[in-house]
Amino acid sequence: MKMRLKVCLSALLLMVQTAWAGDVLVAVAANFAGPMEKIAVAFEQATGHKASVATGATGKFYAQIKNGAPFEVLLAADSETPKKLQDEGLGVPGSAFTYAQGSLVLWSATPGFVDSEGAVLKQGGFKHLAICNPKLAPYGQAAVETLKALNLYGSLSPKFVLAENVAQAHQFTASGNAELGFVALSQIAPPGKTIEGSYWLVPSNLYAPILQDTILLKKGEGNPAALALMKFLKSEAAKAIILSYGYRL
Repeated sequence: MKMRLKVCLSALLLMVQTAWAGDVLVAVAANFAGPMEKIAVAFEQATGHKASVATGATGKFYAQIKNGAPFEVLLAADSETPKKLQDEGLGVPGSAFTYAQGSLVLWSATPGFVDSEGAVLKQGGFKHLAICNPKLAPYGQAAVETLKALNLYGSLSPKFVLAENVAQAHQFTASGNAELGFVALSQIAPPGKTIEGSYWLVPSNLYAPILQDTILLKKGEGNPAALALMKFLKSEAAKAIILSYGYRL
């Protein structure tokens, strides 16, 4: 009898959860595509709500949101964009918070090509360096800051292969179109997998902290699924996924 009651209660709970389930349209910075894929699955399992995800450059999402794109939540690659959206009346005041802090790496798909000190940048021996557009993507801005701190920006800028976002910078490097690329640590170090190629973890003192903030957008203010996602991003389940990809909290 107790077992039957448990089954009935579980079924009832599932029916209630399904009845209240909704969708939320989320704009996600390209570097966070891997973690967000897992978070979306965990979010749906925990709440019944579904997160429909679009990934791309934060700067491009900002322009789209200003032009009326129907996104309800933004997971940016910086902290400035959510602040601007709030100031411009497109984000819900007080809803923004930092969900992750990113790390920049210099990466090559070729094993042994990048040394642990990043000396390859000074030694040369490469024709192309992939970097995402610093005007659109914070990881591109961090790469520029790094090269300027090393006094290498002027000499290496002619070798830039400019990508729209950090996912494309990774693609250029992975395909060999660029021997080197500045990408996010999360892209080359997914949980449970060995890092392929070679890389240099760029010291954090060479660039401004990549604080990645999320904000509830005005279009999602009345959507229970959007509110639930904002809450879920602070959960231990979401934090565990974020940490597993090499981000800091």
